[in-house]
Amino acid sequence: MIIVISGPPGSGKSTVAKMIAEELNLRYLSAGLMFREMAKKMGLSLVELNELASKNPEIDLTIDLTMRKEAMKGNAVIEAHLGGWVLKDIADLNVYLDAPLDVRIKRIAIRDGISETAALRETLKREELQWRRFKEYYGFDTSDLSVFDLVINTVKFKPEEIASIIITKVRSSLL
Repeated sequence: MIIVISGPPGSGKSTVAKMIAEELNLRYLSAGLMFREMAKKMGLSLVELNELASKNPEIDLTIDLTMRKEAMKGNAVIEAHLGGWVLKDIADLNVYLDAPLDVRIKRIAIRDGISETAALRETLKREELQWRRFKEYYGFDTSDLSVFDLVINTVKFKPEEIASIIITKVRSSLL
């Protein structure tokens, strides 16, 4: 079973993916964590690593190939901005989580312990760099959500409710 959870920063991907992995006893894999670890090892901020990745496709390709290799092993919940497009051919369930920008910014500010102004500035810069290079490197139109089985506005539900919706879908497709 491969469940892919995609969406923009602050949409709730990590929270929901961890809940699903725990409930279904699946491995939890996060492209975002890999990217953050890479930034830390290189002594860069996320924005700086995104800027570097805009000039060096190997950064994204390394993370995406690692995620794909891990997905091929099966039994995983994979959380990644681009996962839904990159893994659409092997995902058993492909989910996109989203929320309005103001909600995502509040979540990011709390998660990262920064002001909402800083969260907004960083998020807009990261998203601009990410979506542009995803289009350039892969040709994906990230506004096309037709590759997803479920698209959920995370403002409408609590994380536990979102996880429950996804788990219900997984269990019903196993019958």
